[in-house]
Amino acid sequence: MAPPQVIETVLEFPQVDLEQLAAKGYYLEFPDTTYPEIPEFKHQDAALRGDPKKASLYDNAEKIFDLTPNIGTEIHGIQLSQLTDQQKDDLALLAAERGVVFFRDQDIDVYQGLELGKHYGPLHIHLVGGHPPNLPEILTVYKGDDIDRTPFTNDLKADWKTSDGWHSDVTYERQPPGITLLKIDTLPGNSGGDTLWSSNYAAYDRLTPEVKKIIEKLEAVHTGKEQAESAKKGGFAVRRQNYENVHPIVRTHPVTQWKSLFVEPVFTRSIPGLDSKESETLLRSLFDHITGGYDFHVRFKWEKNSVAVWDNRITNHAAIADFVGGRRHGWRVTSLGERPYYDPKSKSRREDLAEKAKKDKKEQKNK
Repeated sequence: MAPPQVIETVLEFPQVDLEQLAAKGYYLEFPDTTYPEIPEFKHQDAALRGDPKKASLYDNAEKIFDLTPNIGTEIHGIQLSQLTDQQKDDLALLAAERGVVFFRDQDIDVYQGLELGKHYGPLHIHLVGGHPPNLPEILTVYKGDDIDRTPFTNDLKADWKTSDGWHSDVTYERQPPGITLLKIDTLPGNSGGDTLWSSNYAAYDRLTPEVKKIIEKLEAVHTGKEQAESAKKGGFAVRRQNYENVHPIVRTHPVTQWKSLFVEPVFTRSIPGLDSKESETLLRSLFDHITGGYDFHVRFKWEKNSVAVWDNRITNHAAIADFVGGRRHGWRVTSLGERPYYDPKSKSRREDLAEKAKKDKKEQKNK
């Protein structure tokens, strides 16, 4: 099926500078607008057009380096606002391999961000989140003392902590997000408000063979029920009515063909076929495995106008709410991907890279 039609409303209104709006105070809108359910569509992954060497990036950047062995790459000297189509495709491939890619000192504005997001797939409109005036495809990140209430207010427990917030964006959608772009333009001070990402390729690799065999046969329920109920309690609109879907616990990335763990504490609720205690025990074990996997985490310290581009299909992330006072502000563009699937013929990242290294070593020896 064709991708869902993108709502083209942006250019009908005067353009706004979100950083300037945030400087004046809390500006998010929560209109009563509802939308039809997101139709099923065939996702065309931009990373499939990517150059395995990613030469369009590596030959033009000032510097590219990995932040950890398992996840996170930083690029200096390239502006996201000026990417060629080949660079966009290569960036998608790099994100598919490395999970998240970071940029600093970026001049990309929200309208250019929307265009970049469209390159990777249909843009997502959040189920309940607030957005800037006339920009429903933008999810604003805003934390400050001047916030009265949000649709998420009733969703947070009194004892909530950062480890409870690990998630991949809106996995309750039938076709959850692929590539996401987040720009932070306002920080609460010299420190605070970092973000963590986890590699779910590596999370899968770290499991024992016995556990892998069990979970590869299972699916899990992902739901936005708590978000919807919290919004309703606060008098906010719920924009669509389908916010629960079942996805495989281990999914295959359509480009790398690597296996990835696909569960997280925020939206994953139960495992069909298991009783409630079995389901809760297994999920809690997997959640703890992800949130405690420091060897496959990366922690990014934001600077003004930093940007993160990540692949939601193979990462989880968590914002660290460790500051009091000040304001943290940015904006997010999220493109939708394919419906999650598991291919039993796919390989783990570790397995595939080991086989390729062995093959390369053999070829070098025979030269």
